[in-house]
Amino acid sequence: MDLIPLSFLLLGALSVSAVYTADEIIFMPGLAKQPSFRQYSGFFTVPGGRHLHYWFVESQKDPSSDPLVLWLNGGPGCSSLDGLLTEHGPFLIQPDGLTLEYNNYSWNKIANVLYLESPAGVGFSYSDDKNYKTNDTEVAHNNYLALKQFFQLYPQFSKNDFYITGESYGGVYVPTLAVEVSQDSTINLKGIAVGNGLSSYENNDNSLIYFAYYHGILGSVLWTELQKYCCVGGSCQFHNNPDGNCSLRVQEAMHDVYSTGLNIYNLYESCPGGAPGEVRDKGDHIVVYHPGMVSPHLLKHWNTKLVSLLVIQKPIRMDPPCVNSSATRTFLNNLFVRKALNIPSDVQGWEVCSFDVYSAYGRVYESMKDQYLKLLSTLKYRILVYNGDVDMACNFLGDQWFVDSLQQKLQVQRRPWLYNDGDQQQIGGFVKEFSNLTFLTIKGAGHMVPTDKPSAAFIVFSRYIKNEPF
Repeated sequence: MDLIPLSFLLLGALSVSAVYTADEIIFMPGLAKQPSFRQYSGFFTVPGGRHLHYWFVESQKDPSSDPLVLWLNGGPGCSSLDGLLTEHGPFLIQPDGLTLEYNNYSWNKIANVLYLESPAGVGFSYSDDKNYKTNDTEVAHNNYLALKQFFQLYPQFSKNDFYITGESYGGVYVPTLAVEVSQDSTINLKGIAVGNGLSSYENNDNSLIYFAYYHGILGSVLWTELQKYCCVGGSCQFHNNPDGNCSLRVQEAMHDVYSTGLNIYNLYESCPGGAPGEVRDKGDHIVVYHPGMVSPHLLKHWNTKLVSLLVIQKPIRMDPPCVNSSATRTFLNNLFVRKALNIPSDVQGWEVCSFDVYSAYGRVYESMKDQYLKLLSTLKYRILVYNGDVDMACNFLGDQWFVDSLQQKLQVQRRPWLYNDGDQQQIGGFVKEFSNLTFLTIKGAGHMVPTDKPSAAFIVFSRYIKNEPF
């Protein structure tokens, strides 16, 4: 990859007429043709000397009037640039780690999209004191402060309809941030959308046992014992059950799901990058495979293992299980790419997930029920909860139970939703609609819906943003 002459960069800078140009990406390496839309990359500074990296892509349609969408990946501790470069960004990373290809199903076809790497320590985001201990409440507030800075830098978007979206642990990030934003009348919040989100640990754990059994993962003997020890009067409690016999069977079931080599993000896909729940010594560094979205109680043993790694005098890298992030890592750590993204040379190398953030993260909430009810009570915000139906990290059944538990007025009974795939109409999944709240599944998609089913995912996003019927 050739270094771009300084004269070219200066010429590009002189031709820019946007309100705010200091963070503009003048030239994007890896593309055969430069984009027609504007994009920006820089940092928002929040209390404690923390600097949150953002990458903002303007709409390819009409930036001045199209909605503004914030995207947050989960973890906790994983980068939203993974969402940009492998899910629904304007261009997708190719296997060589050098080239980008335009994405026909990019969300910025119809919206301005802000990708925020949060909290500090994730991706290119950093803290001056290298202290990355944080929690749900602090993250929500810092994300709100980052948003306020965005609107200060880009005031031309302050009147646009605004949506907060995310996936996975974004199921916590999104509603907690939305509650804080809803109290600020200067931000034109219209709604939130959460994909395969962690909404309730209890629902997630309980539903996963059912999902695993009815998808052929658990044997009949184990299933019978789970019912014997964990169920009373037809009601089963697999989450944090005080019965020791139940806990042992739940641990066995969770082992079958998380630690046998299955792809927890998509049951029917193979597992590149290594089986989950493993620690591997690569010689010059340790690779830890992220254990997934299990409950705090089931994480105790895993977290003990993580703490024990801190005494090892080697760099520790945390990767999501069954996801090969090497191409994205190679691309974002390329010196020319870092320069294009305005990343200072002393900022750490990019990793898809941060061991430092994950290992010190404080989980405040067991459920998002209060946050959802607070948002719904205003009668102002449209909420979409969507799930790929073959994900095991945050399975569809648990989120379906969560949405039903909110007891909102049913508007449309559960039914298939359809979309055109080429010249054929296909069932995209199933949808159930309440007042200002929709639950929707995407058939055959896993945890990262836009990666698995890009066409269907774009249809869902488009109908939600445009407030069109599913």
